[in-house]
Amino acid sequence: MKRILIVDDAATVRMYHRQILESAGYKVDEAVNGIEALEKSLQQPFDLYVVDINMPKLDGYGFLRELRSQDIYQAPAIMVSTEAQTSDHQQAFAAGANAYLVKPVKPEQLLIQVKLMIGEARG
Repeated sequence: MKRILIVDDAATVRMYHRQILESAGYKVDEAVNGIEALEKSLQQPFDLYVVDINMPKLDGYGFLRELRSQDIYQAPAIMVSTEAQTSDHQQAFAAGANAYLVKPVKPEQLLIQVKLMIGEARG
């Protein structure tokens, strides 16, 4: 079973994403900021990360840069944010994101990206 880490400081967003992913058969864990996410990732790497940008302590960009510098399995990351500017997209990809979705994300949008990222998309 594929493991996905949701990194978001908003409990409602984590719950929303968790429901979508668990109903699709994924094992989900949560982190409230980049520091907690990094600690969990270093203990046991995930198959995919769903990461918010704006969080206290360590934001999504910082988390991805830090994660990408570690000598662990580098799972893909989907950046999910209310920020819709081109510069936000560029910054996310520069930090190590593999995809970018703008909140609020529709369940099917999220699942299509997740399946693509972890190689489960049916051609």
